[in-house]
Amino acid sequence: MSVKKLIVATRNQGKVKEIKKLIGEVPLQILSLNEITGIPPVEEDRDTFEGNALKKAEIVSRYTGEAVLADDSGLEVDVLGGRPGVYSARFAGENASDAGNNARLLKEMEGIEDQRRTARFRCVMVLVFPEKKTVTVEGTCEGYITRQPRGSGGFGYDPVFFYPPLHCTLASLSSQEKNRISHRGEALSKVKQLIEAL
Repeated sequence: MSVKKLIVATRNQGKVKEIKKLIGEVPLQILSLNEITGIPPVEEDRDTFEGNALKKAEIVSRYTGEAVLADDSGLEVDVLGGRPGVYSARFAGENASDAGNNARLLKEMEGIEDQRRTARFRCVMVLVFPEKKTVTVEGTCEGYITRQPRGSGGFGYDPVFFYPPLHCTLASLSSQEKNRISHRGEALSKVKQLIEAL
């Protein structure tokens, strides 16, 4: 394997921990932006998950000269035309809490019957190899939006996202169970295969 180091373009230690757990057996040094100095903040101003992930990966790779993994993800609700989408983290406004975002989502979906409450979590990951190639992979997790939050685990929209195969919300699952079926888990398993094939 020619790649020895992978920089994850995030300062979110929870996300880095999840990535290390999911691709940890690959013999690779994994670093986050917290461990590298001099990289300016990257504004996520694109209108697609892929656009935001690509922008982050390319800028960080340019600064470091290393292979970089970046992702963008969020919730897409069909009856809302795919919203909140790239605005998932700030659906209820800048610096909105998870509870605030969930409350706004449930308010917008008041009166919508069960069969029309379909939604998915989507994660797009971009892997940039300096002077070689850029690869994009995607993972999704399909489900429905509940009428009230259920479960105390997870984060974000997990308490209002019902996953039919397990008959519960993502907030009712352990982190191991969630990683096995999540959009990020699916995308990361594809990233792992790509790295192992190098």
